[in-house]
Amino acid sequence: MSITITNTYGNAHHVSDTNPAHVTSCDYYRLPLVGTIAPGNPGYEDMVDMLKENGHDTRPEGYGLIFLESEEFSATYFGSIEQIEQYKRDNADGTATFDASQGVMYAQWPHGKGWDDFLPRTFWNVQARGGIADGVGLVTAFAHTEAPGAEVVVFEFEGTWSCGGTAQQLVTYHCTACHLDTFHDCGHVHENTGPSSRRWAARQARQHIISAHRHGVGDKSSACRPNNGVMLRAVNAAARDMWGTTGNALPDTDDAYCATKGPCSLIRELRAGVRPPVYRA
Repeated sequence: MSITITNTYGNAHHVSDTNPAHVTSCDYYRLPLVGTIAPGNPGYEDMVDMLKENGHDTRPEGYGLIFLESEEFSATYFGSIEQIEQYKRDNADGTATFDASQGVMYAQWPHGKGWDDFLPRTFWNVQARGGIADGVGLVTAFAHTEAPGAEVVVFEFEGTWSCGGTAQQLVTYHCTACHLDTFHDCGHVHENTGPSSRRWAARQARQHIISAHRHGVGDKSSACRPNNGVMLRAVNAAARDMWGTTGNALPDTDDAYCATKGPCSLIRELRAGVRPPVYRA
């Protein structure tokens, strides 16, 4: 299947020749974390297992690390401690570059024993860089291929898994063609812990577009299926009968409901640079 998924803003990403949902690289990265590890650090032996497995454990003194990330991809650079310390000094004004040929690059950030304690939780939107708040804001968006003017938007937000629950930092996507709420579609809302969380949400957004391209909007086999207000009208009818009223308790179209009470209301606030209320609080 030939399909081009277009970023409507942000960084161009490159995908597999056989799977347009699978991002393999991008044009630009940010470098949110720079550090070093050395023998004696907690978990060091477990942390360098990945290097040993690939024949890259060549620095007995330890390693300098640079963690790279984009909206949909991440990578980890292992170099010498000296190189990374020099980079940190040169980058005091934020303009330094580093020579990746001096070390080795791995796709994605490592995880597992040692790494899970070493790596802090990170977000794409960071208040120190002008974000609304840490972990609150838009990540990326894709133009919908089948619905002109619609987008599939990936965003970080504060929400609860159940109404009235404890607020957490989460990440998901929302399609403005079908307005399906991913909270009611199991497995499409993720705890926002780092690049892998955002990568997975963006992958699912791409899969949503691919499904619409393959099956069309509204087809029973498509992931992009507008409800056309069916449930809202049912709720309104029940409310009118119960309360003996003539007006609607809720907006009677999905786009109107979404704009006032659903994900579109969050996205509107995020685009305006306003911190929205906790979703489903």
